[in-house]
Amino acid sequence: MRYVVLDTETTGLRVEEGNRVIELGCVEMVNRRPSGRQFHRLLNPQREVEVGATEVHGFTWDGLQSEPLFEEVAEEFLAFVRGAHLLIHNAPFDLGFL
Repeated sequence: MRYVVLDTETTGLRVEEGNRVIELGCVEMVNRRPSGRQFHRLLNPQREVEVGATEVHGFTWDGLQSEPLFEEVAEEFLAFVRGAHLLIHNAPFDLGFL
């Protein structure tokens, strides 16, 4: 059985206020053991990062401006998770952004 453990970091808490994903992190597990495959990308959110969010994860707008946009890594991300059972901490939050 193939699982992917997924987590995100965002520019803030509310997607309806235009906040965006700034970090995607995934670890693949096969038969409940890490396979060694990972997917990790920082993303350019094209907006400021809220102060409260920076206090949690440490990312700032200045540090993310040179990173790729989500649409530039979306296919690679989807290919990584395709066919896997997703394990997502705080899934309603993360899926709301994705």
